[in-house]
Amino acid sequence: MTAGSAPPTSVWRGPYLWVTVGAVAMIFLAATQALAVTTVMPVVSADLDGGALYAVAFAATLATSVVGMVAAGAWCDRGGVLAPLTTSVALFVIGLVLAGVATSMEVLVVGRLIQGLGTGGQTVALYVVVARFYPPAMHGRVFAAFSAAWVVPSLIGPVLAGAVAEFLHWRWVFLGVAALTLAAFTAVVLRLHGLPLGTDDPSRARIGLRLSLAVAVAAGALALSLAGELGAYALIAVAVSVAVIILAIRPLLPARTLRSGRGLPSVVLMRGLIAAALFGGEIYVPYLLIDEFAFSPTWAGLGLTAAAIMWAVAADVSGRFGDRLGNTRIAVFGVAQLAAATAAVGATALWHLSPTVLVVGWALAGGGMGLMYPRLTVLTLAYSTPHNQGFNSSALSISDALGSAVSIAVLGLVFTALGGGQAAFSAVFAITTVVALVALVPGMRLGHAREAI
Repeated sequence: MTAGSAPPTSVWRGPYLWVTVGAVAMIFLAATQALAVTTVMPVVSADLDGGALYAVAFAATLATSVVGMVAAGAWCDRGGVLAPLTTSVALFVIGLVLAGVATSMEVLVVGRLIQGLGTGGQTVALYVVVARFYPPAMHGRVFAAFSAAWVVPSLIGPVLAGAVAEFLHWRWVFLGVAALTLAAFTAVVLRLHGLPLGTDDPSRARIGLRLSLAVAVAAGALALSLAGELGAYALIAVAVSVAVIILAIRPLLPARTLRSGRGLPSVVLMRGLIAAALFGGEIYVPYLLIDEFAFSPTWAGLGLTAAAIMWAVAADVSGRFGDRLGNTRIAVFGVAQLAAATAAVGATALWHLSPTVLVVGWALAGGGMGLMYPRLTVLTLAYSTPHNQGFNSSALSISDALGSAVSIAVLGLVFTALGGGQAAFSAVFAITTVVALVALVPGMRLGHAREAI
C-alpha cells in the first residue's frame, strides 16, 4: 500500500480524502457532460446548421475513447500513472473548449473526437490510480462511489443542461465542465505527486500494434453507428463493421475473453454483455413512454429516475457487502434483475400494460447493474498485477463501450426495419432480455482472485 501503513478506515478520510473527492468529481463531470450533450445537441445542431453531422457528434466520442483507453492502459503499464492521467485530462479539456467555442459543426465534431481520447484515457488511468493508491480492501468502496458518480447525473444532468442552455448558452455546457474538471484534477494530482505509483516491472508490450488495433476498433465502431444511414446497404455495413471489430479487438482483451474463459476473461465479457443489455434498451424506455403512452419528454426522462436511484443504492451494497455475497450470487441476482426489467418493459409494450409496470420494472435494471458493475471492476483489479493493471482496465472499458455501441446500432436497425411502434419496441426488449440472460454464462465463471481481503 502506497498511501501509508495504517489500517484502512474510509475512502473519505485521512490520506485518501482528496484523491477520492477529486476522482469522483472527475467521473461525475464526465457523466454529467455526456448526458448534458444529449439534451442540448438539438440546440447546438440548429445553431450551427449541422443536422447532417448530428449522429457523428455522438459517435465520434465513443469511437476515439477506445483509442484513449488503450493508449492510457499501455502507458500506465510501462511506468507511472500521473503522466497518462494528466495527458488524458488535458485532451478532455481541450476537446471541451474546442467544442465550446466552435463556430461550425465540423469544428465541434473535431472537439468531440479529441474529447473522446481524453474520456477513455481518463477512465482507465483513474482505475489504475485506485489499484496503486488504495489498499485492496477499499477497492469496492471506491468503485461504488464511482458507480454512484455515473448515476447521479442522470437525475440532474438533463435538467441542469437545459437550464444552462436556456438561461446562459449551450457553450457553457462544454466550457463549464472543462473548468470544473481542471479543479477536480488539481485535487487528485496534488495528493498523488511524489508518491511511488509506478511499477517495478514495466510492460514491454508493443504499444504501436495495440494502438493500431484500437484505431481499427474505433473505425469499426464509428462505421457501425453510421450504418443506419446507408439504407439498403445497412446490413452489409453492420456485418463488415462487426467483423473488423471482432478481428481487431481480440488482442486488446485478455486471452479467451470471447470464449468466456474462467476468471478475468469472463469478467471482461460479462461487463460488455450487461452494458449491451442495459444501454441498448435504455434509450428506448423514454421513447416508449412518449410514443405509446403520450408522456411529455420531462416525465419520460423522470421514468428513468427510479433506476438511477436503485443503481446508486445497489452499488453501495455491492461495495460494502460484495465479499460476503460472493461473485456467483452477485452475478445471479444482478442478471435476474436486469432480465426481469427488460422483460417487463417488453411485456408493457406488447400488451400495453400500465406504464407503472415499466417504471417499476426498469428500477430492477438499475438495481442489477449497481450490484454487478462495481464488483466486476473490483475483480478486474484483483486479477491484475502492477505490470498489467493498465491493459486489464482498458480491456474492461473497451468491452463496456463496444458492448453498448454494437447493441445500440443493431437494435436501431431492428427498430427501423420493423417500422417502430408496438412490435418494434417488443422486439428490442426481447433481444435485450436474451442478451442479459446470456451474461449469466460468464457470470458463473467469474471465479475468485484477491478481492476478498
